[in-house]
Amino acid sequence: MLIDIPSELEAALIDCSLPLWKLDGAFLAQSTMGRYRAELKVTPQFEETAAILRHSLTGEGGGYAVLRLGNLAKALGVDDRFQRLATAFAAEVAIPFSPFPRWPLWKDIGVKVDKDPGKSSGIGYNAFHMDLVNGTLPPDYTTLLCVRPDPLGGGPSILSDARAAVARLSEDSRALLAESAYHYGTFFDLFGVGEEYKPFPILDGSAPGEGFVRFTAKMLERSELGQAHADAARELAAELVRGQVSLMLQPGDYLIVNQRRFLHGREALHSGQEAVPVSDRRLLLQLFLRARAGNGSAA
Repeated sequence: MLIDIPSELEAALIDCSLPLWKLDGAFLAQSTMGRYRAELKVTPQFEETAAILRHSLTGEGGGYAVLRLGNLAKALGVDDRFQRLATAFAAEVAIPFSPFPRWPLWKDIGVKVDKDPGKSSGIGYNAFHMDLVNGTLPPDYTTLLCVRPDPLGGGPSILSDARAAVARLSEDSRALLAESAYHYGTFFDLFGVGEEYKPFPILDGSAPGEGFVRFTAKMLERSELGQAHADAARELAAELVRGQVSLMLQPGDYLIVNQRRFLHGREALHSGQEAVPVSDRRLLLQLFLRARAGNGSAA
């Protein structure tokens, strides 16, 4: 769902200067979230916009949203003041945190032409996945703030309803995906995402509407899987592609994905990235969110 910011709220936010955030370990401090909420809830139409955002992420048929913050980005630039506003919107959904102790709260995702093309900072197709798939407590939400799109016009984000894709599978395939037969990636130097989960089931057996679809298409090429389990995962991958939606993030667009409902990825960047100066290449900022205790996938 695309969410435009009402002009009256935009004007108030441009004049708003939120304080620097503080962290409590890996997580945004409760004192910071309280201060942000106190300052923003009195701005016109903020509460209504935040409610629309939460509903689009957790309501019936929802699972992702794009906050159109482009006018704010133009007015403020994309540095500290703007990032604090984006963080305040995120805190209306869940608790912002960084699972990577070597990175700040917002992690840069730029473009590296010599990187594995399928990685988030690569130039190729980044197949459907959930972030930190091999943690026992993956982030409930992953978010991407667009600073610069690909100047050559490539790299649209792709999203797919994971639960809907699973529902289209055969009963035999769902049974295989529920078995702890899958593994992917490494696990070290991480905060707030539990322990390493290896092997793991793609369908985790939680009550309907609560669990994750622990999937990354990369494990089909980079993990040793038995034929039956690999075939079931490929069937799911095909259904995710069949049900995908595509959108091109513009400067200031803030994509928030409920990882309990949707998986995400990216189409390849346009050819010719080597000729684009590093300072002009696509740049996103990533932030993760943890649902508040007792609320499952809701805020």
